[in-house]
Amino acid sequence: MSYPTDRPATWFVTGASRGLGLELVVALLERGDRVAATTRSLERLTGALEGRADTADLLALEVDLRDAAAVDGAVRATTERFGALDVVVNNAGYGFLAAVEETSEADVRAMLDVAVVGAWNVLRSALPVMRAHRSGHVVTVSSVLGLTAVPGWALYCAGKFALEGLSEALAAEVADLGIDVTIVEPGYFRTDFLSTDSLALPADTSGDYPAIRAMVRDHLALQGSQLGDPVRGAARIVAGVVEGGGPLRQVLGSDAHAYATAKVEALRENLDRTRDTASLTDF
Repeated sequence: MSYPTDRPATWFVTGASRGLGLELVVALLERGDRVAATTRSLERLTGALEGRADTADLLALEVDLRDAAAVDGAVRATTERFGALDVVVNNAGYGFLAAVEETSEADVRAMLDVAVVGAWNVLRSALPVMRAHRSGHVVTVSSVLGLTAVPGWALYCAGKFALEGLSEALAAEVADLGIDVTIVEPGYFRTDFLSTDSLALPADTSGDYPAIRAMVRDHLALQGSQLGDPVRGAARIVAGVVEGGGPLRQVLGSDAHAYATAKVEALRENLDRTRDTASLTDF
């Protein structure tokens, strides 16, 4: 088991000032672990934690994850403060709702820089520390939309699909180094993710996508009635790490399980239909 049993564990959590990231930080501090929490706004993080948790074992860090040097500094500050680094949670990200052609070059780069490049920067900084101790756990907070795609979520799905591939390859690379990897795939959780604070929209839209405009309205109206409980979600993420030995993918929410199951069934049907033609390109 990579989780330490002789001392409080040290966690490094990105995207910690809201949503599942915030609930995870609260849960970890309540259980007595030590937490380095990164955010784009220290004021928002400290305000969100006020009255919810004892912050004596919290290292709050304002970090732009796109800046590799800044990430290096954050990981170094973590090990200097706590003397260890046991669990890394790549959680930072945001939503984007638009048709493919409505996403600008700037939209694409901004999304992938945070969701993919930022996660990669954290891994490059943290893995050498874990590898030196032959122990550790990497948690990638993906989404069920990292397994399946729906209209209007193409850019968000692109980032999450990339994280899935990165994490699946990483799991095989570090399996013999005492480092575990878990990909968390939540469904809709009752956070502010579907609010305009966390959800980006395109600057220009086309009248030829009325279904996507309707979907955007429906999703914004869904805020506050999502099925998933973020406190329970955070608890399951912690339990998965502490218990160890779980599957590569941790699906959170019955809605996520239904979406993922439908994708597997559709993929199986696709494979069945191409069984007889796949070999036609072999020498």
